[in-house]
Amino acid sequence: MGIFGLGTGELVLILVALLLFFGKDRLPELSRSIGKSFKELKTSFNFDDDEGKVRSHSSGKKTTAK
Repeated sequence: MGIFGLGTGELVLILVALLLFFGKDRLPELSRSIGKSFKELKTSFNFDDDEGKVRSHSSGKKTTAK
């Protein structure tokens, strides 16, 4: 079982379809923008708006955002 319940064959098929649809030149750019979006989303989930502090998953303590 692979990512999101998809097997290796399905993941390869999706990657080939993306390559055909976007082309080899745009695929790295697309991957970077998706990665940045996920990083931003993760940061926004870790930010506690009520107190202006960032949660630390390792120690459970809160530290101030810089």
